[in-house]
Amino acid sequence: MEKTRNYLYYDQDESLCSKDPDCLRRVPAKVILKDNRVFMDKYCREHGHERVLLSTDANYYRQGREVFLKHSEMPGFFQTKMKYNCPYDCGLCPDHEQHSCLTLIEITDRCNLSCPTCFTLSSPSSGSHRSLDEVKKMMDLVVRSEGEPDVVQISGGEPTVHPQFFEILDEAKKRPIKNLMVNTNGVRIAREPGFADRLAQYMPRLEMYLQFDSFKSEALTKIRGEDLTDVRYKAIEHLNERNFPATLVSTLQRGVNTDEIGKIIKYGLEQRSVRGVTFQPTQRAGRNDNFNPVTERYTLTEVRQAILDQTSIFQPNDIIPVPCNPDSIFMGYALRFNGQVHPLTRYLDPKTLIEGARNTIVFEHDPQLRKSLMMKIFSTGSSHETASDSLQTLLCCLPQVSAPSFKYENLFRIIGIRFMDAYDFSVRAVKKSCVHIVDPKGEKLIPIETMNLFYRQGMEEKLRQLREEIVPSETPQRGVALPILR
Repeated sequence: MEKTRNYLYYDQDESLCSKDPDCLRRVPAKVILKDNRVFMDKYCREHGHERVLLSTDANYYRQGREVFLKHSEMPGFFQTKMKYNCPYDCGLCPDHEQHSCLTLIEITDRCNLSCPTCFTLSSPSSGSHRSLDEVKKMMDLVVRSEGEPDVVQISGGEPTVHPQFFEILDEAKKRPIKNLMVNTNGVRIAREPGFADRLAQYMPRLEMYLQFDSFKSEALTKIRGEDLTDVRYKAIEHLNERNFPATLVSTLQRGVNTDEIGKIIKYGLEQRSVRGVTFQPTQRAGRNDNFNPVTERYTLTEVRQAILDQTSIFQPNDIIPVPCNPDSIFMGYALRFNGQVHPLTRYLDPKTLIEGARNTIVFEHDPQLRKSLMMKIFSTGSSHETASDSLQTLLCCLPQVSAPSFKYENLFRIIGIRFMDAYDFSVRAVKKSCVHIVDPKGEKLIPIETMNLFYRQGMEEKLRQLREEIVPSETPQRGVALPILR
C-alpha cells in the first residue's frame, strides 16, 4: 500500500538546536511545506526532534527562493579563513555570499535606557565607549570592504551618549559613505535643547533611525521599560521642524503591538520628516525580559500580511522580497504627494531587481532602477504624468525645474527585517545576510544574526566549546582559504 507524507519536502538545510537554548550545535534541517506554511524539521542528537515555523505564506516564501534570486556580490576582501564551517567562522569568510548592504558600527555599550528588549544588553552602566581611534578603525574597515558603503549606521547601545558623538559624525562625513544613519531612541533629540540643531548641521546624507514601537503605554513599558510616548512625539516634532530625514523603527512582539502596524505606517506618512518605517520582529538574543518566544514570536510574512490587512494602500505585489536577502528582508515603496499615497513597487518588473539593480537595500539610489521605475510608471498611464521626467529626479534626490515640488521627502519606504535566532536559523540563509556589525576591534564584519548568537562579549567560551567539538585542539588544522570563484 502506498503511503504519502502529509507535507511537501522542499529543501535540505542546516540549522541550530534551539530546544535547549544553551546547545546551539549545528543540526540537519529539513524544510517542508504544509497547509501553505513553511516549517523546518530539526534533529539534535542530544535533544531530539524540533519543528519550527519559518513562514505563514508558502507562496511568498517560494517567490523569494525561486524568483527573487540573483548573483551574490562579494566584499572587497574576506577577513577570516574557513576552519569550523558556518556559522562558527565569522566574519566575513570566503563562504559568505553577500557584501554589506548595511553596516552597524557600535560605538558604545552604554545607553540612557535599560530596555527589557535589547539584543546588545545595553544600560547606563554597561560596558564602555569605544575610543575615537577605535571607531575610526571600524569605519576604515567598512570602507576597505565596500569602497563606498551603501548604508552605515552609527549604533550602540545608544550612540548619542558617547562623549565624542559629534566628532564621530565628523569622521564619518570624511569617508565615502553614501548614506549615514544614527540608530537612536530619540531621548536626547527630544529633551536636550540645541541637540537637534547641532545634528541638522550634518545634513544632507544623515538620517535618524528612530525607535518607535507603539502608541500604547503598556506596550512601551513592556518593550522599553517605561512609557516613552512624549519622548517619541517630541523627537519627531523637532525633526519635523528641521525636515530632518528619519526612519521609524518598530520592534514587534505578537499581541503587544502587532495590531498597530497600520497605524504606525499612517502616522509615518503624515510626518514631514519621516521617510519610511522599518518593522523588526523581536529576535531571541541579548535581553528579552518580558518576551515569550513561544507565544510572542512573529514571522516576517505575518508582518507583511498585517501591512496588507491594516492599511488600504498596499496590495501583495507592493511588498516584495529584497533579492540580496529574500529570506529576511522585504520592501515596498510609495509616493506621497498632495495628501495622497501612490504605491510604486507594483510597477517594478522583478527582472529589473534581479538583473539590473545591484545588491542593496536603498533602491532609491540605484541608477538602473530609477530609470526602469520611471519608464514603468509612465507607460501605465499613471496619474503622475504631470511630473514629466521628475520621478527620476525624485528618486535620486536632485531638484529639477520640471517639478520643483517633488523631493526625497515625497518618497516613503516600508521595510521588514527578521533577524534569525537559533529557533529559525538557516545556514543557507545566513550566508546571504547583508546586515553586518563591525567587531569592536575593527577587524571583522560579522552578520548580525551570528554576532548576537556567538560573537558578543561573554560568548567566547561557548563558541570555543562548539569549535572544539568540530576540530579538537589536540589535532590542529590549518584554516582553508577557498579560491574566490567569480
